[in-house]
Order: sequence, then structure tokens, then C-alpha cells
Amino acid sequence: MDTDYQRIERAIRYLSEQVESQPGLDDVSASVGVSPFHLQRLFRRYAGVTPKQFLQHLTLERAKDALDASRSVLDASLDAGLSSPARLHDHFITLEAVTPGEYKAGGAGLEIRYGTASTPFGTIFAAQTARGICALSFIEDPASDTVEMLRNQWPHAGLVSDDASAAQIAARIFEPQDEQTPIRLLAAGTNFQVRVWRALLEIPFGSIRTYQQIASAIGAPQSSRAVGNALASNAIAYLIPCHRVILSTGAIGQYRWQPYRKRALLAWERSRSSSA
Repeated sequence: MDTDYQRIERAIRYLSEQVESQPGLDDVSASVGVSPFHLQRLFRRYAGVTPKQFLQHLTLERAKDALDASRSVLDASLDAGLSSPARLHDHFITLEAVTPGEYKAGGAGLEIRYGTASTPFGTIFAAQTARGICALSFIEDPASDTVEMLRNQWPHAGLVSDDASAAQIAARIFEPQDEQTPIRLLAAGTNFQVRVWRALLEIPFGSIRTYQQIASAIGAPQSSRAVGNALASNAIAYLIPCHRVILSTGAIGQYRWQPYRKRALLAWERSRSSSA
């Protein structure tokens, strides 16, 4: 039997893939297999808006408007880097970088608990240590060996299967709650990559930036291509928000976990910010 998460996931994917044809509520509910009333209620619960309002946030024009607004904010406060007073729905996230010695040790002495969980944007694979979340990815192919990839990154760590832990992470990210405890991340990367990832954490919920803006924010304005490579190397989806970086034209651009999902994540954030 389908869960509410799976129904919303299918609705969001349908809207993202059919955005050009602007489908109506009946079309979306038929694709999900529930009544229009039930879909409307579910969608409001998870997205904070109706499917029609969500569809509006999926359009390229919305992305361009958001990009123009972000440029205005940055022009007004260059000394503030990527910071903004608008932090609606944002998570308090701290990022700790793995030291060269720890990286060389391959996770020796670490226990990593991993598992899968459902979200409105698809199944996630999540892994965390006592020091923070070290891996988070959307599973596009159920046959992909995410555990093996985790093992390759942390070859000497102790791995423990724990779907309940992954479900807690999913709920913390995608369901409204009053939890104020920081979400801690443990990231392994080069100094440049870590600088880029820290800059991404400064992009407010519901906002977007360009690769060039990120490059300028870290003091390397000529490194847009390297910024793109750092985003592609990000192993912690959503919480290190590489989905909030788009092309200077306003086009959504590439995303490690599929462009349609990037568009949907941005629309979800924009719609929740607007409804608030």
C-alpha cells in the first residue's frame, strides 16, 4: 500500500515533469490514484500550498524573479557575503570538516549508522556518526549499492544498519517541527570544497544564487567551474543545499540527484516561504 510520502512524491514528480502543460488538479490526482480532495489535503500538509500554487513556483519565470531578488540583496550588502535576514523554515546547521589525518584513517574508530527512509521527494539514504550526518542522497535507482559507496568513502568505519535513524533524519528535514537542536554535518572534502559548502549553508531557505555569486562569496571570482565541481562532489544532499545554485540565465541547470528534483525542491522551499 502506498504511503502518503509516496503519493506526494509521485504528485511532485508529475508536476515537475509536466510543468509546461500546466496540468490541473484532476490530472494530478489521476496520476497519483487518489481523489482531488484527498490530494489537495495531503499536498497542503507537506508543501504548505495547493498543487496549483506549487505549479506556479515551478516555472522558469519564478526562478528568474528569485534570482533578480537575490542580486538586489547582495548588491545592498556586499560585506555580508551570502547572509540574509530572511531565514524562514531554515535549519540551524553546523558543518565540521574531516581532518586530513581522519580522512587518511578512513573512518577508523567511527561507528556509522545508515538506512533508508521515504520523503516527499523520493527515498533517501542517510548515514550519521556521533559527530553528525556524513552522507545523505536521494536514491534514484533502487538497485544502486549505496552501502558499498559509503564503505568506499569510510573503509575502516563500523557500519550499522538502522532505518529508524534515517527516518528520524527525514522527518527532521521535511516535516514541520519546533526542534531547535542544530543539525550537525561531518563532511569530507578538500579545503576549497569545504569553503564552497560552507558558503552554500549561508543561502537562506527559499533563496537561490548563481555559481558566479558563490565563487565571489568565497573570494575566488574566477572559479565558477571549480564551484560547480565542488557541488557535484557534495555527499550530503539538501542539507548542504547545492540545489539552491542555478545558472545566471535563471535556468535550473544540472543536479546530482536529477534536475526535476532540484526544480521541485526549489519550488517547495519557495512555496513554504511565500505561504509563511
